[in-house]
Amino acid sequence: MGKAVLAEHPPPGGVLTGMPTHLPFRKPLRAALAVLMLAAVTPALVAPAPARAGLLDNVLSGGDEAALGAQEHPKILAQFGGAVKDVRLQGYIDQLGRKLAATTALAREPWTFTVLDSDVVNAFALPGGYVYVTRGLLALAKDEAEVAGVLSHEIGHVTAHHSAQRQTRQTIAGLLAAGVGLVFGNDTLAQLAGLGGTAMVASYSREQELEADQLGVETLRRTGYDPFAMATFLETLRRDSQYEGLRAGNKGGDGFDFLASHPATEERVRRAADLARAIPPGGARPRDPYLAAVDGMIYGDSPENGYVRGRTFAHPQLGIAFTVPQGYSLLNGADQVVAKGQNGTAMAFDGGSAAGVSDPASFLTGVWGKTATLSNLQRLTIGGMAAATATTRGESDGNSADIRLVAIRAPDGKMYRFTFLAPAGSLARFDNDFQAAANSFHRMTAEEAARYRPRRVQVTAVQPGDSVAGLVRRMPQEPYAEELFRIINDLPPGTPLQPGQRVKVIVGE
Repeated sequence: MGKAVLAEHPPPGGVLTGMPTHLPFRKPLRAALAVLMLAAVTPALVAPAPARAGLLDNVLSGGDEAALGAQEHPKILAQFGGAVKDVRLQGYIDQLGRKLAATTALAREPWTFTVLDSDVVNAFALPGGYVYVTRGLLALAKDEAEVAGVLSHEIGHVTAHHSAQRQTRQTIAGLLAAGVGLVFGNDTLAQLAGLGGTAMVASYSREQELEADQLGVETLRRTGYDPFAMATFLETLRRDSQYEGLRAGNKGGDGFDFLASHPATEERVRRAADLARAIPPGGARPRDPYLAAVDGMIYGDSPENGYVRGRTFAHPQLGIAFTVPQGYSLLNGADQVVAKGQNGTAMAFDGGSAAGVSDPASFLTGVWGKTATLSNLQRLTIGGMAAATATTRGESDGNSADIRLVAIRAPDGKMYRFTFLAPAGSLARFDNDFQAAANSFHRMTAEEAARYRPRRVQVTAVQPGDSVAGLVRRMPQEPYAEELFRIINDLPPGTPLQPGQRVKVIVGE
């Protein structure tokens, strides 16, 4: 959740009627998922995006790829919270990416490498040489070769023109919607969202992913990096997905991350290793440039986006906070904060201009839900602020969801909104949870706001006598801290620390 700016480009799937100066909550892909979900589940509340002919409706050819990439680049930045402000980190990835791309058949084409200000573990590419990697992914790497492997894989998608081999609208929508089933925990809401199996799975086919792996390994070889780096990082991503599942209480390991749009099956790990074995052994695994680039990098939520701490979302810059009930997990998005619950429930929170309407009930009936059939309209007071709530129902492809809408008017005139969804017929079962979340919304005191600070990656040298347990004690704010420490430093259980060895720890509030 971030700074107030005008929404110049409607998000995929449409914009919410009545919020022309929507307050985009600057952060990762998760927001796009929420927008897509709400757009499809609550069509009565959504104005569809203008139809566009040409590039977005046809299979791409070579010249169109650059045009489409340039067109979509600003939208990607908006959905993912923008590029990082860390000049050193951005410069490092740009230099590394150009070094890799220079060895390909498209060496003379323009390339744009961007580090996204997102803690979601992801990397992807758009047509025309636009390659993206999140700081969440960069925190997991062991060395420069592994980062090069990720970039080389995405470069491979571009050089193989994979985006030109499918409907562009489907590709972009699939990219932004990948992982919806994982976010919401089951297929019910994914189907309600109208995303279906195609959009939920990988942005590229299995064959295209394997081809990009092969091209990536070749690029590693040409640039002098250890070709095994791709396989080792795929394994790290698999372990991180399990860690995210552990944090979410899901032993199955369903996380919202790189694996949602780049399935890293055991087959892919084995295939990447087999490709590397076919190449003469050797290749560099430099650590120092990588560690220098990520030292001090923000880990997790950035101040501009607000913070998720357990079941609480707090945004000190906006001065607001709320808490979701036990059993709900929060995801901080670029335009919205999303929470998934159990049994197919979900929640989205956002805010923006009240469109000149000061009364929350009038806002609900005349602006936000203007074309919806609203029931049970009530005026409320939440956190000392005027509020209103109503219920409605949304349908998509024959599936229905019960929806509770809550609007809260802040003293500064902004209107904040909660959208709660439950499978059709089950609102009464979950309504206490929904109302508890809305009623927890409050203005933060200065003392409360001061407690929130960004966490950062800190590179430290192991001293004689240091242990994993001792270093982990520097990370008390991280759930399952030892598992995270071992993942980000590629330290399997039983691996001893060596004096002088440099490792990453996560420090901060």
